[in-house]
This record gives sequence, C-alpha cells and structure tokens, in this order.
Amino acid sequence: MINRDSMLSELYDELRAAAARMLRLDAPALTLQPTELVNEAVLKIVQLERMSWNDRQHFFATGARIMRQAMLDAVRSRRRLKRQSPTVFIEAGEHSPAIDVELLDAALVKLEDISPELAHIVELRFFVGLPVDQIAVVLEQSESTVKRRWQTARLWLASELGMGED
Repeated sequence: MINRDSMLSELYDELRAAAARMLRLDAPALTLQPTELVNEAVLKIVQLERMSWNDRQHFFATGARIMRQAMLDAVRSRRRLKRQSPTVFIEAGEHSPAIDVELLDAALVKLEDISPELAHIVELRFFVGLPVDQIAVVLEQSESTVKRRWQTARLWLASELGMGED
C-alpha cells in the first residue's frame, strides 16, 4: 500500500500539467485556473481517508475520476451563473478534435456500462491528459494493447457523439 500524501506530492505537478491541458481551450470562459482545479481534486482525494492506495494505477484511476468531476462541477456552476454560458470543450491531445465536456461525460457514462476498461482509457486521456505510452505504464499493459483499445474507444466516441473520425 502506498502513502496517499507521498503519492500526492510526487504526482501533483503531473496533475497540474493535466489540468492545464484540459483547460487550455476554455479556462478564460470558465474563469478557472489549473491550480484551482488540481487543488479541488486534491482536497477531494484527501477527504478519501479510508481509501487505501494500492499503486500508481489506482491513484491515477481515482485522480482521473476526481478531475473529471471537478471539471464538470466547474462547467455546471458556470452554467448556473450565466444562462448563456458558452459550451466548454476538451481535447485528448493537440491533434484531436475538441469535444463538449458535458457530452463527453454523458458518452463516458454509457461507455462505462459497455466497457469500463475503454472508459478508463478515455478518462485518462481526456481528464488526466496522459498519452498512450503513459497510460500503458499506469495500466501495466503493453503500449500496443492500449493503442488498440484507445482506437476502439475513439471510434465508439465518434459514433456516439456523431463526429467524423479524425
């Protein structure tokens, strides 16, 4: 079992970089800074006192879920404050299409019912910003396996969201 506080210290910069990538498109519209998003996620992680941290994979799985929820909470809060709040977009990488974060979340809920593993890969790509090679390390799978699963997930998302595949 891994100490939560030491894991948070070790991975804080990675989570902050992921938050910066997530907010790159819409931070001004959300008036949310990467540090705020990460700090909110860290506070939620700290509140999970009974959680036992088995390994880096477990931490990233929880971190991805919490970052996703923190981002959605910020978007929904913004929408409540402003009736004409703009759509907030998120990308999996520099060369991927931007997707409405709320539509992505709804699609992920469906994908979790079909394949929790594919949904987890999507969550790590979009909400933690990990590239395929790092996801392979976190999931302790081969890079080629993760690439195949990421491709499958992308195709499913494109179909579900009515987008052309890039």
